[in-house]
Amino acid sequence: MKAAVVAHKGFTISTIDPRLYGSFIEHLGRAVYTGIYEPTHPTADENGMRRDVIDLVKELNVPIVRYPGGNFVSAYNWEDGVGPKDERPVRLDLAWHTSESNQVGLHEFADWCDSVGTEIMLAVNLGSRGLDEARNFLEYTNHEGGSAWSDKRRANGREKPFDVRLWCLGNEMDGPWQIGHKSADEYGRLAHETAKAMRAFDSRLELVVCGSSNAHMPTYPQWEATVLEHTYNEVDYISLHMYFENRAKDTANYLARSLELDTYIATVAGVIAYVKAKKRSTKDVYISFDEWNVWYHSKERDRAILEGGSGWPEAPPLLEDDYNFEDVLQVGLILNTFINRSDVVKIACLAQLVNVIAPIMTVPGGPAWRQTIFYPYYFASVFGRGTALKLMVDSPNYVARDVGAVPYLDVSAVHDAESGHVTFFIVNRHLTEALDLDVTLIEFGALSVVDDQVMTHPDLTITNTAENPDAVKPVRGEGAAAQEGRLTASIAPLSYRMIRLKA
Repeated sequence: MKAAVVAHKGFTISTIDPRLYGSFIEHLGRAVYTGIYEPTHPTADENGMRRDVIDLVKELNVPIVRYPGGNFVSAYNWEDGVGPKDERPVRLDLAWHTSESNQVGLHEFADWCDSVGTEIMLAVNLGSRGLDEARNFLEYTNHEGGSAWSDKRRANGREKPFDVRLWCLGNEMDGPWQIGHKSADEYGRLAHETAKAMRAFDSRLELVVCGSSNAHMPTYPQWEATVLEHTYNEVDYISLHMYFENRAKDTANYLARSLELDTYIATVAGVIAYVKAKKRSTKDVYISFDEWNVWYHSKERDRAILEGGSGWPEAPPLLEDDYNFEDVLQVGLILNTFINRSDVVKIACLAQLVNVIAPIMTVPGGPAWRQTIFYPYYFASVFGRGTALKLMVDSPNYVARDVGAVPYLDVSAVHDAESGHVTFFIVNRHLTEALDLDVTLIEFGALSVVDDQVMTHPDLTITNTAENPDAVKPVRGEGAAAQEGRLTASIAPLSYRMIRLKA
């Protein structure tokens, strides 16, 4: 089976914002406690943060981390997480039916971000709270000093501002499950006034307004139109969320769902263009896809806690999906979609980073290890920086139950002009047949293969565990060749592959 691709150096989509490879830490389950923070762990640093986790996060080169939620933020009092730890209150978290000790808050999280080399994307509570708390939080976080809230920060041990530039105006406010759920008009009006107040403090802030929680919401895409009509000239991004699942055990249909993601992005891009035209605006608003991942393996297991049958436990295991090899392919497809839509999707956050639907898992007091999905995220984040290329793709198709015609070949490519690398990220969706890939390379000069990594496995259900952390991992690919302006390779069925070329 043959597939052809044309890659021209001058035909590009966009320069990729590095924040396309962001992630997310929420006060949910064990993401924070026994995830990034475990003071009694053998590797704990002076702040109680696990160094083994820090090392794995640094390996991923995560550019930005969204915090502290998520559903959690819609009833969160940020003041509970600052000041002396022994004076911080324990609160009941209504989003996940657990107890929150507040032993980690803004200061601790910011120090952790410094240790892993990432920036903070902060969310404000527009569910149970509103404009006044948001502006106070911003003053505490970013003002130099000499005001009530900034002086409280300095008294709490942080002399210089945290200087957080990227702020989310609430979370999933279209969702009836959200604490403080609002209609599009109610939320749009509040978000507009909050954005206006925050910009009065600092006009250079980047602000993210809530879009639809998923493309199946009854209010989608009217929600985006209404909210943007209220907020367009005050915000920079609209957030989208999407999670993927294969409850039907239909691999071909599961791997087709990235086309639904592409349609979701294209639809909201159209709404943005409509509102821009309606307002006669000269500014652009982009998409922040700040929650995405595979999530379905753990849902039945979590039901008792989420329905209150376990009381109010502190940091119980929740949303701890055990990712298999099939999920490697799905995550690779999602990342390819973001690269190929990088003209409109500027920020994306893999939800989440540690323990909770995460590429990194930990055992309390024990090891940390890489889940299967760690690897496609790693390859894209580390090697997918540069300019996304607009590829011409000719691939045979199949028909998926929920989507229709789907190409077997899914591919994205990134050109790093500074280093001279051209990197292809490739997924073969075919269940049984290899694809003979033939890529025509135009205007790049002489290129040679400098790295070739492939992930494939005969058992789609195999997972990595603490006892066997390397059951699924990349291996060196074979047979890829670049010569006379062509790249050729045989792409195994149900495989993920990264091929890097260099001038």
